[in-house]
Formats: sequence, C-alpha cells, structure tokens
Amino acid sequence: MTEEIPITGALDLHTIPPRDVRDVVTEYLWEAARKGLREVRIIHGKGIGVQRRIVASVLENHPAVASFEVASADRGHYGATIAHLDPSARRDD
Repeated sequence: MTEEIPITGALDLHTIPPRDVRDVVTEYLWEAARKGLREVRIIHGKGIGVQRRIVASVLENHPAVASFEVASADRGHYGATIAHLDPSARRDD
C-alpha cells in the first residue's frame, strides 16, 4: 500500500525512507506545480547533509523548478530548502 502525501506546500522527509527520497520529491514537485503552487518547502533536516544533497540534485534537474534556496531561519534554515516552481511546466511522460 502506497501512502498518499498531501500537497500542502511543505514536504517533510523525516518519515520517508532514504531510498525513496528522490522519487518522492520528484513526484511531489510535479503535483505541486500541477496544483499551481509557486513555492514548496522541503524539510530534509540538518544532519550530515545527505538528504539535503539528494534534494538539491532533484531540484537542479526538475523542469518544474525555477530556482531554489536554503530556507530562512524562521522556516528551517539549513534543515529545509525552498523551491520556487513554474506551474506552467509539463511532464514529458
């Protein structure tokens, strides 16, 4: 059974197994853009930076992402990344 993740503008990866992070983030971004969201906060935690690097690699190559940045201090700082979306982006599948 696949757990459905609500598209709310914030994705908390703490409950996602590391092996699934890349796919979950990719799909979440597509759904967020489809819903017309302009910004998504991805909460990956601070740790040693493994999840942050995975998230950054997805964001760098995702067609729906216009830009991204480390979250401000009040939104998670180095434990979260803000992705700015282009809702007009379309999947090629």
